[in-house]
Amino acid sequence: MKRFFLILLITTISMGILNAQQKTATISFEKESHNFGTFKEDQGTVEHKFIFTNTGQSPLVINNVKASCGCTSPSWTEKPVMPGEKGFVNAIYDPKNRPGAFNKTITVESNATNSRIVLKILGEVIAREKTVEDIYPKSIGELRLETTHFSFVQVYTNAIKKDTLKILNSSKTEMKITFEDVPSYLKLKVVPTVLKSGEKGYIIGEYNGAQVNDWDFVTDRVKLLTNGQIVNNGALTISANVQEDFSNLSADQLKNAPSIQFEKADHDFGKIKGTENVEHLFKFKNVGKSDLIIRKIKASCGCTTVEPEKTTLKPGESSMFKTIFKPGGRKGVQRKSINVITNDPNNPNVRLMISADIIE
Repeated sequence: MKRFFLILLITTISMGILNAQQKTATISFEKESHNFGTFKEDQGTVEHKFIFTNTGQSPLVINNVKASCGCTSPSWTEKPVMPGEKGFVNAIYDPKNRPGAFNKTITVESNATNSRIVLKILGEVIAREKTVEDIYPKSIGELRLETTHFSFVQVYTNAIKKDTLKILNSSKTEMKITFEDVPSYLKLKVVPTVLKSGEKGYIIGEYNGAQVNDWDFVTDRVKLLTNGQIVNNGALTISANVQEDFSNLSADQLKNAPSIQFEKADHDFGKIKGTENVEHLFKFKNVGKSDLIIRKIKASCGCTTVEPEKTTLKPGESSMFKTIFKPGGRKGVQRKSINVITNDPNNPNVRLMISADIIE
């Protein structure tokens, strides 16, 4: 008899668990992958609706749908889907500026027993033919340019670097391009000298690192004139990261090189008032075997620096410079950097940090 009741109890519990499982929601998609095939970029967005059925016994709720990239915009049935009813997850793919094959995923999260389903969309986008505006997106008057920022990236002080910039005369007349306020270390040349209507050309730039009396990130603005006139305050921004080239130093030269060492590389002023200017002395020493030269000290916004007592230090000599932090209306915790550029080949750009908590 006891055995009978034990079997009955186990059977009752099992049936209860089975009933509980049967009363949960289950999401069943008609298909979990869709191939859009090949289509043109200028066709615009494409979309596919993934249809599902709630094959469970309880209402189904989709909690979230996440796409693997911002180019896919999903939408879905937001109200509860009753047992036996259908719902959808709609996937929209935007091919703009995304030529080539794609394979993206859409993760569907719900209260179903199979609570996480990954859907896939794939296809291939045929690139649209580029327009003049695509190739030359910037304009100064009727001169179109691929960019108005002439970036030479890294330029060594013992080298000359060249680069080109594409241009197009979109006017109906000939156009001659000239420049003003060109620094001595920069040469700009237009080829051809005179652009006919609709003609393409180049601005050829030559950056002479040996003639730059500056270090680190250097920026200039050069006025651009068309037929002798400045149009819409037209200008090119010229930038370069000017660095000393240590790549050819021998092992002995590196061994006997200068070496900068700071007493500390960061300083926290703690809590300060918004109207209070605070100061700190950064102390450093040449622990190398030849003269250390401080090329430049460059502070980020909110602080100023004073030239060090010595800019050339013999081996073993020390120096310092003052940093003045100005809150300038800021509030809360602020962190600012100071870059020290030197002729230390192992540490040519030292980054120091200062911080403060600005209170009312």
